[in-house]
Formats: sequence, structure tokens, C-alpha cells
Amino acid sequence: MHLGSARLAAGDVLAGQYEILEILGQGGMGETYKARDVSTGVLVVVKIPYASMIGDPSTYSRFQRELDIGKRLDHPGIQHFLGEGRLDDSVAPYLVFEFIDGQNFRHYLARAAPLEISKAVDFASQIADVMTYVHESGIVHRDLKPENLLVASDGRLKLVDFGIALMRGARRLTFGHLSSEVGTPDYMAPEQVQGDRGDARTDIYALGVILYEMLTGQVPFQGDNPLAVMSQRVTSPAPLVRSVRPDVPRELEAVVYRALRRDPDERYPSMAALRQDLLHLDEVEIPRYAAEDRRRKGVPQPVLWTAIAVLVLIGLVLIGVLAEVLHRTQTGHP
Repeated sequence: MHLGSARLAAGDVLAGQYEILEILGQGGMGETYKARDVSTGVLVVVKIPYASMIGDPSTYSRFQRELDIGKRLDHPGIQHFLGEGRLDDSVAPYLVFEFIDGQNFRHYLARAAPLEISKAVDFASQIADVMTYVHESGIVHRDLKPENLLVASDGRLKLVDFGIALMRGARRLTFGHLSSEVGTPDYMAPEQVQGDRGDARTDIYALGVILYEMLTGQVPFQGDNPLAVMSQRVTSPAPLVRSVRPDVPRELEAVVYRALRRDPDERYPSMAALRQDLLHLDEVEIPRYAAEDRRRKGVPQPVLWTAIAVLVLIGLVLIGVLAEVLHRTQTGHP
């Protein structure tokens, strides 16, 4: 095993205990591997930071934070933390988690979205339930997205990857290998785009995006690049679900609408409150959507403003023509 690189090969035995089977993926800070505990035969996931990042104090602090969070959380909807160690007694750390037999939720959505309404509500309720526990434990995930969810073989969702999570009372960390924003553009709340650390309502916004995507097969904001997507999120309200999928109940649309409000104070106050509405849609009050009603009626906002501008221009031309006719009449000129 070459310790100068974070990449391991199948057949390598980590710390004399975990036999590497295959690489599962690469993230912002490191790589994850499927491995087997040679003493028990149990399959596990091993997470190792990139070798080039081990000497970065902020990288190590984030890795340590994920370790602390892993030790704190114990919920059936969260990938279980199993242990930690060092690569062959070196300074390079690693974390060990349970291996979940299933598929990444991103791959699931690519194949199945848009989902049946009842299925989307069930998944969203599961996420809201586990996030209620996370928030009550003093943790904000800040990167809630399909890539950080797994669909287990029993059909239940599992939350993974707390690499950029925020713990209550923890000091602010910066990380030179990430952008100044925290999160993924499609799922970032407006306050994250503007540089705020975020709180529980940030995760509520992300769940709103995921629910929108489950129902429609697309995220609410789209663009040619991440900056365009983030700009829309800060300046424009999210399009209503029924403008894309009319068969969605108005009560469910109202839940998504409230979760996706630009002002955090206008969103649900907690994941528990959001889950309550998902479980009791018949009790959800449908709000007045104001300007967003244009989207419900299928009139794209840019088209509407263009039409208004054309009408104003025509009106100005007509006024000018009438003024000229009146002038000629009063002066006797033909």
C-alpha cells in the first residue's frame, strides 16, 4: 500500500483489519471504499482523506468534526459510525461506517422520477423524521441532497456524509479546497449563497428542493452554470410545483412552497412541523401565492414582462400619434 496517495487498491489490508474490495466514490475531501472486516467478515465503508490534504489544519478539523458527529448520532435513518483509526500507525486518519446494501438516491431518481405522489411524500417524511433527530442533536447537515442519501434494500432512506455539517457551538471553519459557499448549488438555500453559515431552516430549504425534484423530475432552478442557478435562487421565487405537474394536490404544493421561501423566517420553523404537514395534508392551509400565481397559470415570468413592455411601447406610440393629429387639427395644418 502506497501511503503517499489516498487511493487504495483491491486486496490492500488497512491497519491489518479491513480488506479493501473496491472504491465507492470520491468527495470534496477524500475517498470512500467498500471493505471487509477480516476478523468478522462484515462489510464496511472506509473513508480516507486525500493524502495531499492531511497536512491542512482545516481539513483535519472537518474530518474530526465528522468523527465527533458520527459518535453522537444513533438513528436507524443514519449510516452508523463504527470506528476510526490511522493508516498503518501513520498520521493519516480514516473513519469506518456500516455498509448499506442499496443504491444512491441520485441514481434512483434518475431512473424513477417523477415519483408517484404517495412515494414522494413517504420519502420526504422519512427525511424530515431523521433530520428532526439531527437538528434536535444540535447538528445542521448543510449539504442535504440526493447524493447524500441511500435507498436501502428494504426501501428505506439512509442519510450519509456529514463532511460539512455544523455542530451547535462549533467554531467556524474555512477550507481552501472548497468554494466559499457551503453546499451544492442546486440545493443551497439563498442565505448559503449569500455566505451565511445556515441553520435548521437551511436543511428545510434543501428538503423542499428534493421534494420538488421527486414530484417533477427536475430541480426548481436551472441554468447553464452554478452562478446562474444561485443568482436565480436569491432573486426569484421558486416556480410552483403545479406549473410543472398539475396533478399534484394543492396542499402538497403548499408544503413545497413554504419550504422553498427565500426568507428563512417564512419557511417551516422546524423539520417536525414540515413532517406534520406531510403526514396530515388534509389539514394544510393553502396560501395566497401573490406574484407566483402567474407561474401556476403557466405564464413564464420573462414572457409576461416582455408582453407588458411591448404593450407599454405600443401605448406610447399611440399617444404620440394622437397628440400629432390633435396638434394638426388645432393649427389647421392638414
